[in-house]
Amino acid sequence: MTFQGKTAVVTGAGGGMGLAITQGLLAEGAMVTAIDVKPCPAELLQEGGSFQFLAGDLTDDAFVADAMQRAFDQQGSLDCLVNAAGVLWFDRDVSMVEIDLDVWDKVLEIDLKTIVHTTRHAVPLMKKSQSGAMVHIASTQALRGDDKPQDAYQASKAAILSLSKSLAIQFAGDGIRSNCVVPGPCESPMQARWVGNPDSKKATAGVIPLGRVGQPQDIADAVLFLLSDKASYITGTDLIVDGGLTARP
Repeated sequence: MTFQGKTAVVTGAGGGMGLAITQGLLAEGAMVTAIDVKPCPAELLQEGGSFQFLAGDLTDDAFVADAMQRAFDQQGSLDCLVNAAGVLWFDRDVSMVEIDLDVWDKVLEIDLKTIVHTTRHAVPLMKKSQSGAMVHIASTQALRGDDKPQDAYQASKAAILSLSKSLAIQFAGDGIRSNCVVPGPCESPMQARWVGNPDSKKATAGVIPLGRVGQPQDIADAVLFLLSDKASYITGTDLIVDGGLTARP
């Protein structure tokens, strides 16, 4: 799955899935513009390769427009976009009948509206390239309920699934593909509840048919496949990467 000569943008690249995706693209020869509100992680600095790291707020549409143009200007193309940025606030994101509506609005702004920002500026540049591939990170929480709800997070991730399909149909004629990866429980910075609590992590792994929680590399491998030419006939689909969790009764 070579990405030699390809230009990619990855949001949420400061850690977890976004970092693993960025590292995977760099290893396969892509020129990557990595974006996060956090500083550039040390692991990425050690990678070398062709990348630029832009620290900024994806809720700022002007910042996103500039970032996309800077990515395009590096090689005169924009081939790949990965929307991996997001937040999961277990302590504040609760049932919709109880949630502080300012928290609701902020979660949807970060997890959903930022995808509007990145995509609306990426598509015109992909059209100039006459092709492109987008992958958006959703969640299995979009597919089911939860007795410990995170309703703003779940609503935003469900919306991403629908939005991706709409984008796939709108821009198929331009050679632009749009797909989602749908991770199950994954050991990433979002899952702070597992830090120092191995019993909680073990209990989660116990309900997953493959017997373990996911790793960022599991998600990165799926994303790179959907971005690659190996997936050139795949658009508008959702690839579930959850160890079999959603398949069980």
